Amino acid sequence: MSLTVAIIGAGPLGRWLALRAARAGFRVLLEDVMPNNLEHAQEEIRRQLGRQIEAEPQPEIAFVSTIEDAVRQADLVIDCVPDELESKLEIFWLLDRMAPPRAVLATPTLRQSIVDLAACTYRPAQCIAVAVEASSLTAGASREILLRTTPQTAPAATALGEDFWRKLDFLPTTVVETAPPAA
Repeated sequence: MSLTVAIIGAGPLGRWLALRAARAGFRVLLEDVMPNNLEHAQEEIRRQLGRQIEAEPQPEIAFVSTIEDAVRQADLVIDCVPDELESKLEIFWLLDRMAPPRAVLATPTLRQSIVDLAACTYRPAQCIAVAVEASSLTAGASREILLRTTPQTAPAATALGEDFWRKLDFLPTTVVETAPPAA
């Protein structure tokens, strides 16, 4: 059984992640509260999938309009909201309350402390950060990727995050964050 990945936000990073994750064999649910963003994502992803050879299995991507529908069965939830403290706090608060207890919450961020974000949840052992600039990730600037965890992050959560990025053809390195990242 493949893992279910919920991606919150259908902007450029969310669309890119959804397509890469689906092609890697994950079941993907892509959510955006803005109907236009979700429609644009559907069009772009269908266009990308149309370039696939017919003999290849079609990736499994569902497009949903509510966070609750996206995370209900998720094993991994990745938020693709702006890297601003208020946005990250709000989305972590929502995800923490809506996702199943087993779900790992992941956030791409260079500016926010995963220790601080995880402390605002009931599941600090299930929180990880991906220290990457979204534009460099989608441009394929490097295959190396840095995962930041907390001292409380469970080994299974770390392993799930590392495995996810390996399957997307990246080379993850994990560090334990004990202090907020330098601005």
